[in-house]
Amino acid sequence: MQELKLDLSNLAEMFRGILPEEKVAAAQTAFLKEASEAMHTFYTGKMQTLPKAGIYGFNWFNIWYTPGVSKVSTAIREDQDESYRLSNRGNMVAVVSDSTRVLGDGDCGPAGGLGVMEGKAMLMKYLGACDAFALCVNNRDAEGKPDAQKLIDFVKMLEPSVGAVNLEDISQPNCYRVLDELRESCDIPVWHDDAQGTACVTLAGVINALKLTQRKISQSSFVLFGAGAANSTIADFLLKEGADPARMVIFDSKGALHSSRQDIRGNPGKYKQWALAQKTNPQKINTMEDAMRDADVLIALSTPGPGTIKPEWISMMAQDSIVFACANPVPEIYPHEAHKAGARIVATGRGDFPNQVNNSVGFPGILKGVLTVRARKISDGMAIAAAHSLARFAEERGIDFDNIVPKMDETKVFAHVAADVAVQAIKEGLARLQMSREEVYQSTLRQIASTRELCAGMMAEEHVQAPPIELLREIFAKCLNDFKP
Repeated sequence: MQELKLDLSNLAEMFRGILPEEKVAAAQTAFLKEASEAMHTFYTGKMQTLPKAGIYGFNWFNIWYTPGVSKVSTAIREDQDESYRLSNRGNMVAVVSDSTRVLGDGDCGPAGGLGVMEGKAMLMKYLGACDAFALCVNNRDAEGKPDAQKLIDFVKMLEPSVGAVNLEDISQPNCYRVLDELRESCDIPVWHDDAQGTACVTLAGVINALKLTQRKISQSSFVLFGAGAANSTIADFLLKEGADPARMVIFDSKGALHSSRQDIRGNPGKYKQWALAQKTNPQKINTMEDAMRDADVLIALSTPGPGTIKPEWISMMAQDSIVFACANPVPEIYPHEAHKAGARIVATGRGDFPNQVNNSVGFPGILKGVLTVRARKISDGMAIAAAHSLARFAEERGIDFDNIVPKMDETKVFAHVAADVAVQAIKEGLARLQMSREEVYQSTLRQIASTRELCAGMMAEEHVQAPPIELLREIFAKCLNDFKP
């Protein structure tokens, strides 16, 4: 049997050589979880802080620190926007969470989101050349419940130190209030990647999937399974893109949204869902069976599967149907089951399946774009511009039924997204700096290349130690044994 490679490029192949197809995905998930804990233990996390300026002897600390730095302080005192020129603020993102909804694992306690937030910071740096740091916040009240206002106040207080904020893994309904208030009150971009990021990349996938199946968005029927932060925002973006609200049905845990849902009318924690209930599903369809009959597109962001979405529902959809099953870490229905039931295009949130709807192809470029022109906000128009940028990049390099969105290893996509978002920010009057699209594109591309070279050099010179391959192979052997028939 071949050996597991350090880059894990043959992981799926190795499992497929021994396990039946229906067990491969679960075995890979088990391996990735076990390996993740082992590697985080090995490295004690995955991010560190290093200087970006030279230290040419100890006398240079008199320049970088006191007394010389006093000149920097007084310059910023005269004009607070000088902080962008004289510090790293203009390339810095705070990744903020209260860890109340970490992936599919729920409330993990205030520190429980650190692994995810450090991961976001790593992706921002490697993919988009943005500096970022993880901030997990204890915003619990005396009864242990998360307090939205504490989180809002925290972000407002840290605003002078960063160029943008990425909100992450905040439970409902706090996630809506926190984002809405901060978008209005802060003078820097505030981005909720679970909602806006997922919606942006999903919209890009929908645009290309509709093209491949020769559909128009205005004439397509949509079923959204799940009405949380992600799907609520996806619904908004689809409607702004031209989807017909009369051909859209959205389900939450209690059934389909429509104007007769008295349980969400006037509920302050469900104001997003109520707004959608008033716009969509005028027929007041109540069941998935009725909603899925001849539906063109299903977008599921709900309870991890498998088994959350039934194959018989897929079978009821229109010919060449499109299915997004994007729960993490396990999709609501596995792709092979959805295809067997009749779906033509299937997308998930997983990198080990075709058509990964991966926020990581979106947020690094989006945030780099807003940082580069020092934008004051990220509008819905900017997010939708990013979706079109992603869809266009994929289409120009070639799309097919198993390849509808860009992948993380396509470096230029991040520079294109940054440039298109920056241009949209300038058009909307939200940018402090005026730059051409080409200037943003080339600047971003150079910085990404520099970051990749730095990381490669640290590994080559063993400033970052390689993990023990035997440990990874032991984990593989254990998972293989656990899933053998």
